[in-house]
Amino acid sequence: MRLIQITDCHLHAEPDARSRTGYPLRQLQRVIEQARTFDPDIVLVTGDVSQDQTLDSYRHASALFSSFGCPWFWFSGNHDDPVLMNEMHPLQDEIDLGAWRLLLLDSRVEGRPHGELGNQQLETLATRLKEDERPVLLALHHPPVTIGSDWMDAIGLKDRDALWQVLTPCPQVNAILCGHIHQSFEQWLDNVLVYGCPATSDQFLPDSADFAVDDDALPGFRVIDLEVSRLTTWIERVEL
Repeated sequence: MRLIQITDCHLHAEPDARSRTGYPLRQLQRVIEQARTFDPDIVLVTGDVSQDQTLDSYRHASALFSSFGCPWFWFSGNHDDPVLMNEMHPLQDEIDLGAWRLLLLDSRVEGRPHGELGNQQLETLATRLKEDERPVLLALHHPPVTIGSDWMDAIGLKDRDALWQVLTPCPQVNAILCGHIHQSFEQWLDNVLVYGCPATSDQFLPDSADFAVDDDALPGFRVIDLEVSRLTTWIERVEL
C-alpha cells in the first residue's frame, strides 16, 4: 500500500496568484505531476489547501487531486473553510487501508493559527483506538510536538500533551503525519514517529526563532509505503 502526502498548497481563486516565493497553483501542478509517477494507492492532503477560503480555490485543488486516478482524502488546516471543502469533496475521519487504519484528526480552531483537538475528540480517539488492534497511522494538520522554531511552536497543537496521554497506552499507533510546518521533519517520541512534510507552496526555514522563508528549499511531498506491520517513508523534492 503506497500513500502520498501533500500539504499546505495555499491556493487562491485567481490561478496566477503569487505567494512569497512563487505561484502556488503552478507549484502544486508540478508536484502532482511528479507524485503521479510514484503510482500511489491513496493520496492524503493534510490541510491548508486554500489561502483565501474560496470555492474556486478548492475547485482548482479538487481537479488536480482527482488527476491521480486513485482515492484521495483531505482535511482542513487553519487557513481552510471545512464547509466548502466538504461540499467539494467529503471530509472523512477514518480510512481503512487493509492491514492498517488511517485516522484523521481535526486540529483546526476557527479564526486562530494554532491547533487544538479538544476533550471530546480526544475521548473519541481513545475509544476508536480500543476498538481495533491493527497498526494505526494518525494524521492532523498541526504538529503534535515542538519542532525547534519558536514562532511555529507558538502556533502548534496546544493540547499535544493530552494527545500523547491518549496515545501512550496504545502501541498500535506507529506514526503521525502532520502539515502546517512547511518543511521536512522527523522526530521519535514515545515509540511513535512524527513526520512533517514540505509544502507545495513556500518552504519555512527550520530552527528559526522568527518567521522566515527558506528560499533555497524546493516544494515536495512525502511517500509512505505500508507493509503488514512496517512503514517506510521518504521525501521527494520537485524541481520547478
